[in-house]
Amino acid sequence: AGFSGVAAVFLVNLFVTPTDALLTEVTNDAIRTVNPNLQITLVGNLYFMIVSSILMAIICTVITERFVEPRLGPYAGDVKLEEGQEELSESQQRGLRYAGWAFLAFVLIVAALTAPPVPMGILRNQTTGGIMSGSPFMSALIVLISLLFLVLGYAYGRGAGTIENATAAIGLVTKTWSNLAGMIFLLFVIANFIAFFNWTNLATVMAVNLADFLKNVPIGATGYIILFVIVVALIDVILTGALAKWAILAPVFIPLFMRLGGDPNLVLAAYRVGDSPMNVITPLNVYLAVMVGFAQKYVKDAGIGTIVALMLPYTVVLLVLWTLLLIVWNLFGIPLGPG
Repeated sequence: AGFSGVAAVFLVNLFVTPTDALLTEVTNDAIRTVNPNLQITLVGNLYFMIVSSILMAIICTVITERFVEPRLGPYAGDVKLEEGQEELSESQQRGLRYAGWAFLAFVLIVAALTAPPVPMGILRNQTTGGIMSGSPFMSALIVLISLLFLVLGYAYGRGAGTIENATAAIGLVTKTWSNLAGMIFLLFVIANFIAFFNWTNLATVMAVNLADFLKNVPIGATGYIILFVIVVALIDVILTGALAKWAILAPVFIPLFMRLGGDPNLVLAAYRVGDSPMNVITPLNVYLAVMVGFAQKYVKDAGIGTIVALMLPYTVVLLVLWTLLLIVWNLFGIPLGPG
């Protein structure tokens, strides 16, 4: 159940995440090949993400309770469950109190900079007065979220005694960035790949040819959505990285759907639907090996086939129902997000 929530519903969340920022920027790079003046916002899929998160969590729960768990039967092994964890220490409780007060102060400060009308609300759009489109608040949303976690982490560390001073905090930040070296290198490769596509005009040529072909295929917008979800799902079996895969697909399919009159936000939403459910059954997912390790703790002869067989119902059901949700969403013209 935990693996299905983390991996099979991977690309949607109740909140905006750094992954959304990266996917949005890759999408905007692809959009510029067709319309340099058009771009999508960080929250372009937010409504769809929130609804998907809730509905897919319910679906995963039902699948677990009704199908997966009954297949396993009662556990008859010799692994003993751990007893209740010890209560929080006094220093940990103090750290949580500090973090709570820091969270309240952060929210009040952001509200004071956002709630008042312009010019007092400096995080609002100084032209329209709104906070959704073209506002500093929306442009800096990822920065604000990162700053929030930085403030909460530092407040907890000081309260719990795990961070003695600012120097120790900087050391923890440095350690975190060192762990992101692989991601930074991947972003460098992706940026060069997109730049190469734009320089050669391969994406435009492919998009135009595919658009001309699809215009003569009477499948409509619903058919295009289904085809794209299937393509993404099949590719995810051999290429599991969400960002790397989108960097390859976006320069082709974003211009393609735009030439067919499609919304780039809809394409990105379809990508989320196609990418996530396959994560729990592809052997190339590194976390599948972790799941095998957990399973072997309880069943010694468990292997990759065991996990794939258990997770297959999640993939099939989520892929079908999630695609239907996106189709219904599009047919009724419901906004995918606030911008």
